[in-house]
Amino acid sequence: MRIITTSKLRQDFRRIIRMLKQGRRLTLTYRGKAVACLEPVRDRSLNSSNDPLFHIHKLSQASTLGPLNHDDTDRLVYGQS
Repeated sequence: MRIITTSKLRQDFRRIIRMLKQGRRLTLTYRGKAVACLEPVRDRSLNSSNDPLFHIHKLSQASTLGPLNHDDTDRLVYGQS
């Protein structure tokens, strides 16, 4: 995994995006410490239009049980029982 500094990310953003599109995984550092791992999206079919998490507000409004807890949210989003 290649290491990229935050300053290099700002300076060369387009090239880094190309690297990600080519399948490379990167570690982002800030002041010499790793802060994030950047990696390409594996399933390009999953995006905001079909990801249930982006529509949780619509799903939760359909509930007549009041506020949802974490288990209720998991059932709505992931279909878990």
